[in-house]
Amino acid sequence: MDWGAFNLSLQLACYTVLLLVPAAILTARWMVSLPARRKAIIEALLTIPLILPPTVMGFFLLVSMSDAHALGKLWRWLFDDSLVFSFEGLLLASVIVNIPFAIQPALRAFEGIGNDIREAAATCGMSRWRSFRSIELPLAWPGILTGAVLSFAHTLGEFGVVLMVGGNIPGETRTISIAIYDQVQSFDNASAALMAGILLAISVLAISITFLLARNPFARIKA
Repeated sequence: MDWGAFNLSLQLACYTVLLLVPAAILTARWMVSLPARRKAIIEALLTIPLILPPTVMGFFLLVSMSDAHALGKLWRWLFDDSLVFSFEGLLLASVIVNIPFAIQPALRAFEGIGNDIREAAATCGMSRWRSFRSIELPLAWPGILTGAVLSFAHTLGEFGVVLMVGGNIPGETRTISIAIYDQVQSFDNASAALMAGILLAISVLAISITFLLARNPFARIKA
């Protein structure tokens, strides 16, 4: 069992969720108020990481983060280091790849909140921010939580983008999915099976927790 790769994968998944979920909440709520055609275009663009093969997405990210392009040059100028084949580059790639997993459930949740609820809150004198914080967030909580869990689980199992952008540097970019691949390549199926089983158990546990919390009466707005 490669515990170093496992710990790195957990760190990557946690940081991805912490960075992505707040942005997904704000983006999803903003998209709800857009005209239907404009929202459809933006939603289609945000879904691209879900449609492209991971190696293709990884290639585009690898090129854009290289020192030959603006993002890589900016990172080099700010930190005097390369963005590719680093944990920071891997984190950025993970956030981008998981955008549809976080935004889509949150968007569906906010769309499920009727405008009459928002109008009633405004009639009661509630500001937009108070209405968002006290009414919309509790109602949309199951969708937001689903997006967080999907992003976490997908990050743990991501392989193609991780390999393209981060490579296979122990302690830096070698995640558990890369470690499983290495063990299979070296015919150590027992170690590969152990790590794959741990990933499966974490995924099942995360999804189970999501369903339990979504049914929790405290997650819903009180009458």
